Amino acid sequence: MSEKESMTADRIKESVAAVKAERPAYEEILDFYEKLFLAQEVIKRQVQLEPIKISEEILSVKREENFPLINKEDFTVDTKASRGLLREICRLAAEANEMLAEAALKIVDALDKGTLDAPVLFSKVLNEDDAYFDEAAKKLETDKKILAFMAYFSMKPSISLCAEQLATYLDKEVPWKRGYCPICGGPPVLSILRGEGERSLLCSFCGHEWQTQRIYCPFCDNNEQKTLHYFFSEEEKGYRVDACDKCKKYIKTVDTREVKRPVHPFVEQISTLHLDLIAQEQGLESGIPIWLRM
Repeated sequence: MSEKESMTADRIKESVAAVKAERPAYEEILDFYEKLFLAQEVIKRQVQLEPIKISEEILSVKREENFPLINKEDFTVDTKASRGLLREICRLAAEANEMLAEAALKIVDALDKGTLDAPVLFSKVLNEDDAYFDEAAKKLETDKKILAFMAYFSMKPSISLCAEQLATYLDKEVPWKRGYCPICGGPPVLSILRGEGERSLLCSFCGHEWQTQRIYCPFCDNNEQKTLHYFFSEEEKGYRVDACDKCKKYIKTVDTREVKRPVHPFVEQISTLHLDLIAQEQGLESGIPIWLRM
């Protein structure tokens, strides 16, 4: 295990332990996600991918037109590693709760019988083929969101490694001030404040983080201060919900200056589901696809 990989695994463990101490209600769900995230780190070391190459001509056009580097369907995936992780996630799910366990058993059974083709499943995630998941879930007699969730998280190590490699093509001299990911065009799942208040967004699909405008709705490009607001709890000053009056969407924000403990962005996303409920009770809507909401 490299020093970077060891630090990532340690950060996951430290972050989960700290959140459990702060919010005991999240203990059960974090038990599952901690194992899932650590399993992804293990598989990430086994993933083998050919680098995605982008010609200077295409790169120039994408930069000029503010296009993301690739479309989601262009990600390369290590099918063998992803298939192995899918089975491991199913094993973890079987130990988590009754609903996940039932779905996991059906998915594993379908993989064993050949009625669920893993490479096809993974390609449908990249193509965001909602109709496929409707049909596949119906055949399996399971929840399509759970099926898509398990497939996506099985591929995530490959997707993350692709994103890291593709990030070398980004122009470091020209900040990306768009609300969608410069790598794949995905919407942000989380907003993060760091340092002197610089704001960055975390891609819901590939996990790339990019710096953006402080007062800005990433879902509709609204930057009018009077139609943008946020709310937070006095008990949790390090967390808030940023809302847009124009598109009625919201994004959760973690202020790392206020959170006095290790922060792992995807752990923070999971452990702030109560903020999603509050936002939705106010008639706000998440800006990311439903099956990507963790």
